[in-house]
Amino acid sequence: MDIHRCRFVPYPPSAINALAFSHPSTPKNPGKGPSSLRLAIGRANGDIEIWNPLRGAWYQESILRGAKDRSIEGLVWTQDPEDVDKSGNIIPGKLRLFSTGYSTAVTEWDLGTGRPVRHSAGNYGEIWCSAAQPKGQLLKQPGRAVGHQTQEEESQIQNLAVGCADGTIVLLSTADGDLQFTRILARPPKKKSRVLSLTFQNRHTIIAGHADSTIRIYDMRNGQQMRNMTLGAGPMGGPKETLVWSVKCLLDGTIVSGDSTGTLCFWDGKNYTLLQRIKSHDADILVVAVSADGQSVFSGGMDRRTILYRRTGSGRPAEGHRWAKITHQRMHQNDVKAMATFETKGLSILVSGGIDTTPIIVPVQEFGREHHRTLASLPQEPNVRSASKKRLLRHVDKEPSPEVDRQSGRRLVAKIALQGDETITSADISTDGKNLAVATMADVRVFDLRLKFGMVKVKKLEKIQTFADLSKRQAKIIQFSPDTKWLATIGADNSIQLYRRSEMDKEKLSPVFLQTSVELKRLRRDTSNAKTKYASLGTYNRSINRLAFSADSRILAVSDISGFLDTWVIEGHEDVTQGNDDGSDPADAADNSDSSTDEDSEEDSRTTIFGEHWIRNPAGSLLTKLPAAPLVLTFRPSTTQATANLRNGNIGIHPIRHRPNPHSHNLPNGEDRLFVLTAENQIYEYNILSGKISDWSRRNPTSSLPQEFRDLRDRAKGAVWDVRGRNERIWLYGVSWLWMFDLSRDLPPMDDEQKDLNVTNGISKQASLKRKRGDNDEEGTANHPQIDTGAGSKIPDAKLGIGLGCKMSKVNGADAAAGQWINLEAEQDLFSDDEGGYILANESDKALVKLRRGNNATNEHMPNGHVDKSTDADTSENEETRIAKMRGGKRPVYWHTYKYRPILGIVPLGGETSDEAAVSQEDDDSLSGVEVALVERPLFDVDLPPQYFGNQEWDP
Repeated sequence: MDIHRCRFVPYPPSAINALAFSHPSTPKNPGKGPSSLRLAIGRANGDIEIWNPLRGAWYQESILRGAKDRSIEGLVWTQDPEDVDKSGNIIPGKLRLFSTGYSTAVTEWDLGTGRPVRHSAGNYGEIWCSAAQPKGQLLKQPGRAVGHQTQEEESQIQNLAVGCADGTIVLLSTADGDLQFTRILARPPKKKSRVLSLTFQNRHTIIAGHADSTIRIYDMRNGQQMRNMTLGAGPMGGPKETLVWSVKCLLDGTIVSGDSTGTLCFWDGKNYTLLQRIKSHDADILVVAVSADGQSVFSGGMDRRTILYRRTGSGRPAEGHRWAKITHQRMHQNDVKAMATFETKGLSILVSGGIDTTPIIVPVQEFGREHHRTLASLPQEPNVRSASKKRLLRHVDKEPSPEVDRQSGRRLVAKIALQGDETITSADISTDGKNLAVATMADVRVFDLRLKFGMVKVKKLEKIQTFADLSKRQAKIIQFSPDTKWLATIGADNSIQLYRRSEMDKEKLSPVFLQTSVELKRLRRDTSNAKTKYASLGTYNRSINRLAFSADSRILAVSDISGFLDTWVIEGHEDVTQGNDDGSDPADAADNSDSSTDEDSEEDSRTTIFGEHWIRNPAGSLLTKLPAAPLVLTFRPSTTQATANLRNGNIGIHPIRHRPNPHSHNLPNGEDRLFVLTAENQIYEYNILSGKISDWSRRNPTSSLPQEFRDLRDRAKGAVWDVRGRNERIWLYGVSWLWMFDLSRDLPPMDDEQKDLNVTNGISKQASLKRKRGDNDEEGTANHPQIDTGAGSKIPDAKLGIGLGCKMSKVNGADAAAGQWINLEAEQDLFSDDEGGYILANESDKALVKLRRGNNATNEHMPNGHVDKSTDADTSENEETRIAKMRGGKRPVYWHTYKYRPILGIVPLGGETSDEAAVSQEDDDSLSGVEVALVERPLFDVDLPPQYFGNQEWDP
């Protein structure tokens, strides 16, 4: 593969201002959290990212696009009360997400559509902070009075409290699925000091941190101020007032506050008096987070430090427990502005974020014994596309892009700025470079591109050319087909519409898109088993996340977050002499095998365009549900020359009175293999037209994939195919890795792979050995991803820092010298593989793979009939020797590198399509392969605000 390494594509990530988990911590519950657990990240550009922890396999699930010139400053989740269905099953309440951002409005978001549902604004100051009321205890006992039951149901409603710039605290009701103003809890004092932070001590008590060195406590039931706690005057030579940036409450009611002096204060939750003051930061403490058991406190601030505090042994009888600073780390490159914690028995994490745009996951209970983990600041879905025939690269950005110097070999040939408040949700450029489609939540706009003298002339197509329905379409995903004849759009309500593109008549203003659109409907899925599991997410779990056309543009596939696949095919052949109709064909209803359901009967009314119409794949119901959401969805390009259809004519089909627009019922006969890579690093390949797993996927299940690939922490972003000559390679990439798999060969046997991770990776044999869980090997245990708590891997004992002990002395009897040291890590129960979300090879998998592969050597079987008897190189060979052997004819089964990072996207370049290249270079088996542009966006290229430098900056 020929790679053009590009860093000139601008994509400035935005700062993180808010973090919030959808569920409160449940430290007594086993596992790694409920399946509906989500993390919301609010950024300064107005976007909200929804992340799925997926039992430690973090990935970005969706993005809620905000309007221009907006910022997300606060995020709050609530959950409606539980309900009971007719069968007596308890249905969890719906999860609701609210945001605030330097305005007087609170916005509720619909996760399913990605759009705001409602706003609540009033005659009060700008909102600076917000908090959700905790749920009360629900005690259902038989024989209780109706009045008591009503009070208990009301105790499950989580209302909102918001603090304003004029000192006002406002209560908003979320009852009955609405968001309404209730009352003003606290009027502004005489100074009208800003309310900078809010938290609930219990269901009826609110703690508010102000900008006048004061923490105030209010009773929600009567609206009275219960107590006033003062931090005193500011430091000498500094401001007189101390800003209370963050307040939190521990499990026992103790109040913790962080202020602008860098001091962390602990307050008694009953008497509201100061217990302890710790000066731990050199600058402002911007955020404070507490553990679920109340034994640990974290703070972050402008000095980039994340500091851990823990309870120590009790001192004097009157003093009780004391707090001490345990350790600190500088994991961020700039201010730490937001933190959120979530804990169960198997998941104990703290997520922090700030100006450096990267979320960082920190272990709570295992702080210092596990590595922290940095998530990507770039979007999960690639933000770049290419018109390969014209060698054009397209990217979308909210910020204006600077022009590039022509002498550097690239230049900015066109720049389009959209008017209005809506931001771009999706954009695509046709492979021939003639059209550019841009979608927002308000409309879809299509532009005509003409390349002349090295510059692109852009012209917006009028409504008469793009059809009024397309211009009013609210789409979140749009994509051109490879032959550029179809434009697929996914609406905010997950509806699927296809628009037929035709050539533009230069003499007349003929429409570029026909006035007839095609609506496709998905299969109804039986989700009764998972109804209670995902009921709190509503329709969000059925949101479409990926779309793919086959190489001949005659098969369309979409996937949703829950893992379902839906496919459609074109029936008939193109005949431009035929007219277009929207009527139903009685003959089609008899041929439809799925017409028993109401949804299928609606599809009997099909739209025929130029003798072709889209139908649901007859074998589509046979495609199994994937265990996780697909992140890569792509069809194999065809390696043979496609048979050209007649330009005008379906032989033997003639119009009659009852069928004025006849069409053929022939299904596609081209390449139909669909490659899928899920969020758990599982690879599947389907024969779409038969609804079965492909032969390669049957012989190479997920358990036979390299262990290093399955253990990748960064999720996949996209794929590029290389089918030149006899190649059948797919290049998969994430934000920090690039992997190649040769699908014309089977993967190495699992027995050999456990001993050696294949020389083509360039890894030493000692580093690739598979350790058993019973082995007393610290490094092998540290690298095992199944036993972590959701952050990074274990730190070997030899590399542990000072301050957190991992051993204890056990003494039997009075002789202390006879004590025995016990490793605490070995005493902990390891989590199961199913709990960690990883699939390991077992003996039955190995036997099944050998049976499917037959008696031939594993690496000799090739689906295209070619037998490659090359053997793997020796592990002691260096990189140069290995590449020389590859050029000598020994091709690797798989290969990977971590050289490129962070990767924004990889797009193909060149004047040929994959099909044309496969035919024109049939005898070429060169290693150069496809030509691509690899776009990197390193963080050091991003313009960030100045860092804070203290007196002891050499400290870590």
